[in-house]
Amino acid sequence: MTDKLRINKFFTQHGICSRREADRLIESGRVTINKRVANLGDQVSPDDVIARDGHVIPWGTDSLYIKYYKPVGVTTTSESHVPRNIIAEIGHPERIFPIGRLDKDSSGLILLTNDGDIVNEILRTEHGHEREYEVSVDRPLNQIFLDRMAQGVIVLDRSTKPCRVERLGPTGFRIILTEGRNRQIRRMCQVLGYRVLALHRVRIMHITLAGLIPGKWKPLTGEERVQLFQAVGRENGRADVR
Repeated sequence: MTDKLRINKFFTQHGICSRREADRLIESGRVTINKRVANLGDQVSPDDVIARDGHVIPWGTDSLYIKYYKPVGVTTTSESHVPRNIIAEIGHPERIFPIGRLDKDSSGLILLTNDGDIVNEILRTEHGHEREYEVSVDRPLNQIFLDRMAQGVIVLDRSTKPCRVERLGPTGFRIILTEGRNRQIRRMCQVLGYRVLALHRVRIMHITLAGLIPGKWKPLTGEERVQLFQAVGRENGRADVR
């Protein structure tokens, strides 16, 4: 049995960048293995010294999984020049990045990690992982709106997937999606003649905002991590607890 893995996967597992970006770094000669310029397809093991732009990347970085209660006004980006970007707001001492997005004007739950592999496992539409939102709109709801939202709405020439919708009040509803298209709920409402006033995500898969207040974060509990790994089909989720 070997601990070797492809060099681009090493980058994703250590939360540095996507595999595609890793390939670009390698092709541009910015990555070395034992002081030799790396090639696409190279494999590495814990005995190797991997560096990017001359800076050694420690092999033994632990996997981090945290949940954050994003307030309105925080932008879900890792770009440091963006005011109130999510990474600066959280201020975690290690490099992490968000799993998916939540609009600047929206609030609620978002997950962050340094585990590049789990991102696609959570976000891929075919996996059908649920995301639950509470939404307020600018005028009273009717049953036609609720039924249309649940059946699917044509957004940018493609229908959204059927979903679950429940009325919460005269102008509020709960919606559970299994896909995450850009500004999907806002666009669905707009197509049906409504404007979203507030959008709040309360759940991703089995993970909720429990124990959080706006602007705060915490590591996933052991149970949350186990369920997360099971949901994405991992037998062993590198479940080191930090």
